[in-house]
Amino acid sequence: MEAIAKTNSIMLLVGAMMVAGVMAAKFSNRVGVPALVLFVGLGMLLGRFFYFDDAFVTQLFGTFALIAILFDGGLNTSWPEVRPVMKVAGVLATLGVIVTSLVLGFFARFLLDVSWLEAMLFGSIVGSTDAAAVFAVIGGHSVRKKLAATLEAESGCNDPTAIFLTLLCIQLLTNPETSVFQMVLYFIREIGVGGLIGYLFGKLMVRLINRIQMQSSGLYPILSLACAVMAYACTAALGGSGFLAVYIMAIVAGNSEMVYRPAIFRFNEGFAWMMQIFMFVLLGWLAFPEQLATLLLPGLLLALLLMFVARPIGVWISTLRTSFSPREKIFLSWAGLKGAVPIVLATYPMIAGLPHANLIFNATFFVVLTSALMQGATINPIARRLGLVEPARRQSAYTVELVALEKTDSEIVEVEIQSSSAAAQRKISDLSLPANVLIVAVVRESAVITPRGGTRLLPGDLIYVLTSKQQLNCIQDVFATDEGGICELK
Repeated sequence: MEAIAKTNSIMLLVGAMMVAGVMAAKFSNRVGVPALVLFVGLGMLLGRFFYFDDAFVTQLFGTFALIAILFDGGLNTSWPEVRPVMKVAGVLATLGVIVTSLVLGFFARFLLDVSWLEAMLFGSIVGSTDAAAVFAVIGGHSVRKKLAATLEAESGCNDPTAIFLTLLCIQLLTNPETSVFQMVLYFIREIGVGGLIGYLFGKLMVRLINRIQMQSSGLYPILSLACAVMAYACTAALGGSGFLAVYIMAIVAGNSEMVYRPAIFRFNEGFAWMMQIFMFVLLGWLAFPEQLATLLLPGLLLALLLMFVARPIGVWISTLRTSFSPREKIFLSWAGLKGAVPIVLATYPMIAGLPHANLIFNATFFVVLTSALMQGATINPIARRLGLVEPARRQSAYTVELVALEKTDSEIVEVEIQSSSAAAQRKISDLSLPANVLIVAVVRESAVITPRGGTRLLPGDLIYVLTSKQQLNCIQDVFATDEGGICELK
């Protein structure tokens, strides 16, 4: 009976955490505070009643949560938008992280009163941006596509550099005879193996989902997530970066044709949110406010130096020969959000049993929390102040999905009627559309209108068009351009 009561109590606690996390996410949108800050605060509050200090469990759960978050972020990454900035994102993810880590490590040597190698370890842990934080904050704002794509690609690809620098410092601290040359080869292997396996798993996942026939459509999203976990595990076993593999795999899959695509995307979005809630609550649970209080001054100084000195130096050096304007570089510097990855990396010294492991973890936690509060809450205002926002594409509260167990040649696409479009103010019966093209729904001011021949399309309408995949570009042109024209069958 005692075991059953304990189980019931745990289930009650988990349910309460999920409800509180969802409410915190909704509350954060109103007050302008990133949701992850409220999740961490919830975890710290939980720690006042239930003791928890298992760094291994935190690292294990954090790794799984990051797989889910990176997978969801990669699925929603448009390769045509990311491809032009992939080179500079790669430089930011490598050289930018290294420079940021070295600069911050220099200041940490004196503010934390630790050895040079321990200071560089701290700089390495907090030197990278966090995918979970960037996807959560940038994804909700109308920042220029070029900047948003750069930040998202950087955050998805910089984990190998941060992990390499962290492990290098730990190896040198625990085994001073470690060969730096071997560690550099290890870093190159991480990127190469991670990128290759990620690409292969992405192709394999798409082929598997399109070919396998299951009795329940709900199994397809689970299969996609299972592929992501397998990609991470196989890559890590071969000495590559599992996180990089998951991100690249998701980009490949997200930009390919898959059956049950909307269902897979919606499932992984919801699951990533759940993992984000639990991960940040767990990380907050692992922290102790009493210990953080002793780091108030040095922690705040390190956070400010990271935001105003170390990160900007890393960004400006990495973007020396790029087309980014000074205003864009300022924004890239400020948008280097910290989140779960640094805190998960901060558990590595604790597991390794380093003397100042708790000091490094607490300093990391303080820096991440300050970064989330200051940078995360001001991303949108600063983007507007710098003139780096663009009109956000209106998102419909509805979705129309063509469900087929086999690969289909047809697809339902969403098109927004612009005021300059030749379709604006015209009846559907007057449009030059082939007989096999059908408008299946019209959404106007959050209301769904049944399309008929006499229905007049107005600027701002969202229409859903059933067409063959060979005609997708043609259909977009008919509704998006100011010339209109006849969409001919190929």
